Amino acid sequence: MIRISLVDDHKLFRSGIRALLSAHNNFEVVSESDNGKEFTETVDQVKPDVVLMDLEMPEMDGMETTKYLKEHHPDVKVIVISMHNDEKFIVHLMEIGARGYLLKNADPDDIISAIHSVNETGYFFTELVSRVMLHGLVKGEKVKPSFLPGNDLTSREIEVLKLICQEFTAAEIGEKLFISPRTVEGHRNNLLLKIGARNIAGIVVFAMKHGFYE
Repeated sequence: MIRISLVDDHKLFRSGIRALLSAHNNFEVVSESDNGKEFTETVDQVKPDVVLMDLEMPEMDGMETTKYLKEHHPDVKVIVISMHNDEKFIVHLMEIGARGYLLKNADPDDIISAIHSVNETGYFFTELVSRVMLHGLVKGEKVKPSFLPGNDLTSREIEVLKLICQEFTAAEIGEKLFISPRTVEGHRNNLLLKIGARNIAGIVVFAMKHGFYE
């Protein structure tokens, strides 16, 4: 059961989301709040896994709340649902700890997918967010790469990783590295397995977080 909190100052929107989630047996809405301040005062009691949150709210907005959760409740995964599609909002929210970003006109299936994805993998990115990240607009904190023993990336996998981040296709990567596209696909699959990503966006997130891509 995935425990979900709804944080939005529009009750009608919250009601719609609650109705959508109620059709799924593995979701439980554990709280509703009008703003971030109200939510942060109850988060210890309701213990959500995922928060669906608006950006613009009175008293404590979505950005402030996301920062608070990252610092005090890092296990709580934030999905921002907003009307803003401006890259600066997306960039800033990714930097301060949001795990996903959806527009308020998103397809209901995208909301369901986002909840499952952030709960299972830690993130969910739409095509819009992936495009922003692939263009290098998100500047994650750079740390020295660190991998589990036995799961270190090979030098070839790192080469493929960097080229993926530059939006080269498998065929183009193959030409640059003098290997076949099928071999490139093999390296890409190894990357997905080793870093626990599910798609190209996940590879880019990993690369930026660990300083492989600027």
